[in-house]
Amino acid sequence: MAGQTELKKTVKIYIMGKEYEVPAGITIMKAVEYAGYQYIRGAGCRGGFCGACATIYRLKGDYRLYTALACQTTVQDGMYLVQIPFAPAEKVKYNIEELKPTGATVLALYPEVARCVACNACTKACPQELQVMDAIQMIKRGDIAKAAELCFDCISCGLCSIRCPAEIIHYHVFQLVRRLYGKYIAPKAKHLEIRVKEIEEGKFDMELDRLVKMNLAELKKLYDSRDIEEVEG
Repeated sequence: MAGQTELKKTVKIYIMGKEYEVPAGITIMKAVEYAGYQYIRGAGCRGGFCGACATIYRLKGDYRLYTALACQTTVQDGMYLVQIPFAPAEKVKYNIEELKPTGATVLALYPEVARCVACNACTKACPQELQVMDAIQMIKRGDIAKAAELCFDCISCGLCSIRCPAEIIHYHVFQLVRRLYGKYIAPKAKHLEIRVKEIEEGKFDMELDRLVKMNLAELKKLYDSRDIEEVEG
């Protein structure tokens, strides 16, 4: 009986100003759909990896503005929310082959990075709990490797940029930093070079051709047998 009572429990939330009653314990994303909305944009992986469902909300009696991903965050009673389809920002064009892995390179393309006042609003807004401000400070110090490490799990939701008083476009900056690190600083993966060469030489062409020609039933059977093969291997 206790379990049944729990399932029937509901909370009131406000989506774009309109009140809805939804089941307690479900994610914001599921609550939005439960309320009758259909996702055309603002949803992707539904697992906290794509950053497409950036959400801002306030709670009843609380002045603070909170940030979250709709796919990860459960609804709370009295939640006033709205989803942001994307954080608008111009992406600077560059040729990675012509760049150097330095802080000066990043500052030349994104000069607003120098305006960082270390307020930490970006870090507080990050749904991935990344040390966003620290990554920006590492860029200013010229430590591209450390900056890339700190922003490795950035999902480009843009919530940090929305809260930033210096108006830094963090997700574009971090993408550039990771590219510079990957091309010029990270140790070369020898096994990857070998595999690329094998692909170019056609080592896997026959196997790929076999898979392409399989019907759905054959593909399902092969997929289901993978665990057995892994254990035997």
